[in-house]
Amino acid sequence: MLEIMEILRADAHATPERISALTGIPAEEVRKQIAAWEQQGIIRRYKAVIDADRLREITGEQLITAFIDVAVMPARGLGFDDVALRIARFPEVRSVYLVSGAQDLRCVVTGRSMHDIAEFVAQKLSTIERVTATATHFVMKTYKDDDELYATAEVDRRLPVTP
Repeated sequence: MLEIMEILRADAHATPERISALTGIPAEEVRKQIAAWEQQGIIRRYKAVIDADRLREITGEQLITAFIDVAVMPARGLGFDDVALRIARFPEVRSVYLVSGAQDLRCVVTGRSMHDIAEFVAQKLSTIERVTATATHFVMKTYKDDDELYATAEVDRRLPVTP
């Protein structure tokens, strides 16, 4: 059944008939499995993966992404959960992870400019009780995101060699 999940992860538009053809699982069984996963909350939603650089090139719209590492003073009985959930509710925040290492949380944040993200950190994130430090890392170029390879292979400009 994980075959179905991998196909949907790569292409959310894959129909049960297409998945059936790829896996050999009957289409009706695929349909029932997908419906069960949706009902159980295993499949949370279907989404588009956006190439921010191409968006800017074609439309002029800018989308800046930053990784923000957050140090949090844990609370007895709560740990980091309450702060992580509070951060997750901000519309600028795309993801929040509890991580190992020097910081406690890693957030993925988007905005229309570096200034927007800086304002988010200064006005919203750093003012949350028990947030003790932040470190912001702006994405300069995306090579791969959400299993999607963005970088294209460079054209081989070498001259052919013949014997």
